[in-house]
Amino acid sequence: MGEEDWSVGKESDQDEEMSRDYPRFAVVGHPNKGKSSIVSTLALDESVHISSTPGTTTSQRAFPLKIDGKLLYELYDTPGFQRAREVLEWLKREDIGADQKTGRVKLFVDTFRNDPRFHDEIELLSPILGGAGIIYVVDGSKPYGVEYEAEMEILRWCGQPSMALINLIDETDHVEEWKRALGHYFRLVRVFSPMEANFSQHRVLFEAIAQLKEEWTASVNHSMELFALYRRQNISQSAELIASLLAGVLSHKVSQPITSEAVSEQERTQLSERYKKEIRALEEQAMRKIAALWSHSEIEKEDSLNHFLDVDLFSKESESIFGLSKKELATMASVAGGATGAGVDLMLGGSSMMLGALIGGLVGGAGAMFGFDEAAQIKVLGQKLGSRRLEAGPMKNPNFPYILLRRVLYYAIEVANRPHANRKKIQMDQERILSCEWIDGKTKRSLEAFHYRFRQDVAVDEKQLEGYRDLIQSILMEHISN
Repeated sequence: MGEEDWSVGKESDQDEEMSRDYPRFAVVGHPNKGKSSIVSTLALDESVHISSTPGTTTSQRAFPLKIDGKLLYELYDTPGFQRAREVLEWLKREDIGADQKTGRVKLFVDTFRNDPRFHDEIELLSPILGGAGIIYVVDGSKPYGVEYEAEMEILRWCGQPSMALINLIDETDHVEEWKRALGHYFRLVRVFSPMEANFSQHRVLFEAIAQLKEEWTASVNHSMELFALYRRQNISQSAELIASLLAGVLSHKVSQPITSEAVSEQERTQLSERYKKEIRALEEQAMRKIAALWSHSEIEKEDSLNHFLDVDLFSKESESIFGLSKKELATMASVAGGATGAGVDLMLGGSSMMLGALIGGLVGGAGAMFGFDEAAQIKVLGQKLGSRRLEAGPMKNPNFPYILLRRVLYYAIEVANRPHANRKKIQMDQERILSCEWIDGKTKRSLEAFHYRFRQDVAVDEKQLEGYRDLIQSILMEHISN
């Protein structure tokens, strides 16, 4: 697929393949069992309306999953069964053989298409009779009941390939009894949580679905290959966004003219706050782009992202959660002059003008000299009044690059691994963050060489940025399900 940009399509285009040789699935079941959540997760689509109120879905709607213009599969969100027993009674009024049952269901749909009593049943049966496979959804946290058997029997009469998904909506577990019952009606029975499922679970599910119908096997397997390539491309683009953010932030400067002989403390404070504000904006912009990249429109919205950003980038809390410990900083200082310092010239292709050996002193000295509140160098430039200006930047705090990097890494990993049915705001799980080794010691030393380079008042070339991006990409690959 080369280096082209990949994208996910949500709506059917006019040039959609009319042959319908791609797999289609109707997600059906009792009301309020998580059907829409499953459609949202499997279609990577947050436009699917999810509600805890039964009967929210009132008509069938198709959600195609397209990647790079190719339609991989299509899912139908459908209303829940309302009058299953009445439907089954009507179907059984005539004694017919198995070969005529599908035709009997079609006759029911044609007969009652305009009858409001059976609106929901007509809506959910129509895509199945049109060739869609069946994904029957039940809530495994509720006990099995014989009232579900009318629904399952109707679906069996449709004659389409079918499987059942057990969705555990709360912590109560009745999975085993459901498995025993569902096994009598469906060839495949799987437990699947749309609120927690990662891509690996998504892939395993569709590998199972591919076995339901021989004609689907090659198409589904090819779709999963394209899906995996799409995710790897997204990881690469996420790494590029993060690398550009760090390079931009660490070299960022702001300035303002000085109108009097002496520089007041107020002027210094105002410039420092402007500097921090602009860096916060750069972080937020990068996070929005990452959310959009992974098709998480709800997370991309301002209220959700602001919830994450409530822990301010420049706060002590953020430093304690995402920053390096004093021991780690001391270790970095001790090795920077050797492993990092000696290696930085090689890593940067000799373009560092032999400044690598100075990094150890910079890291150790800056850690001792500056508090976290003093994020940037603030200095007076110019000699004559009228041409003098006050400048803040570049970033001097040795811990700050790791605070920013780990914040954005955490956000990107959360977004990439989050199923689209999960609309909750992203929160900082401090315990999990502190227990996770995001960046190993060797990678930290390699990162520090680039951080040093970004702080210098020289342009960063594409080759250097690519090397930094590769380091970040390797971190993301370890933590994003693929």
